Amino acid sequence: MVSRVRVWLNRTYAENVFFMDQLRHNPHARPVDIHATHADADSPVLAAADTADLEPDGLSPAAYVEYALDQCAKRGIDVFVPRLHQAALAAHREEFAAVGTALLAPTAEAIEVFEDKVTAYEAVQAHGVPVPPWFRVTNTDELIAAVEELEDGGHRACFKPAAGAGGVGFRVITRAPFSLDHLSGFPSPYVQLDMVVEAVREAEEPVDWMVMPRLEQPEVSVDCLTGPDGRVRMAVGRTKNGRRRGFTLNPAWIEPARRIAERFELRYLTNIQFRMYGDEPVLMDVNTRPAGGLHQLALCGINAPWAAVQLALGEDPGDVMPTRLGQDYTVVSGTRPVRSVTMPHQVSEVPVAMEARPVAVSAPVVCKPAADRPLAV
Repeated sequence: MVSRVRVWLNRTYAENVFFMDQLRHNPHARPVDIHATHADADSPVLAAADTADLEPDGLSPAAYVEYALDQCAKRGIDVFVPRLHQAALAAHREEFAAVGTALLAPTAEAIEVFEDKVTAYEAVQAHGVPVPPWFRVTNTDELIAAVEELEDGGHRACFKPAAGAGGVGFRVITRAPFSLDHLSGFPSPYVQLDMVVEAVREAEEPVDWMVMPRLEQPEVSVDCLTGPDGRVRMAVGRTKNGRRRGFTLNPAWIEPARRIAERFELRYLTNIQFRMYGDEPVLMDVNTRPAGGLHQLALCGINAPWAAVQLALGEDPGDVMPTRLGQDYTVVSGTRPVRSVTMPHQVSEVPVAMEARPVAVSAPVVCKPAADRPLAV
């Protein structure tokens, strides 16, 4: 009888409900049980899991490692896919192995390189990967000087935290004075330079930002799967240009991503993002975790989560190649249930139990009926 695989995802993002679906619907029909933990009781990953716990909030990295080791031993976890405190957990890989758990994460050293964007840019540039011009700023003088230098070069300046994930804290600098025009329509990422300067000047602590030119589309996210031996088994690009999404195997995007994954030992699932700086693709960001949109590779015939779990279990899935490049698509919101909760009794007419509420997550939807494209770059 084929043994059941027990996988744990800790405090992850809502889109990983699709990651969980792909594990369950793996091509080998291997039974998979999923354990999930989160600090938010309404996270849809808790409802999607076979077993779920609320995580204790506010633990230090060291205390969280102890909590995680206890979870793995108590729950019989075979493969742990960490997001929260990833570097601290990866530093204790051997301790997790001692309780029978494989960590689906890069080395702690690799994670630490890419936690700080300045360190990351310096490191990849030394290995021949193009990066955009950038400035690390901590005060108003440095901010103004960086913005002026970029504008003198014909660029629109933007900034983001030197350490951080996703698009959190990303803003685009504008010199247009604040007016009612900025209060019409939906909120935008544009902020007035004078308001940013004033906010930095009044802040009690220095900022730690990267200021750089606003990079152009397309944005290409290369999903990589790398084995513990350092060999890249999969590298497929997902393109984004406005609402339209697609796939690419163009070496201009794929080769620098493979170089980064190999040189920095980015084991298992990682996501390496590029945009255009003039006519040249340049690195934008490196995520040392599975991307939220990883499940979209199913349109290319790839089940990347399962291939990664195979590697973690010591099995080799071989080279993971698309059977096709799926047609262009877009992403729309759908619904997923959350766990039922019990509300405090307030009025006698109000029922005690509240039904599960839908939560919107993103799913790929094909946006044109054209046939699958051949495997061409």
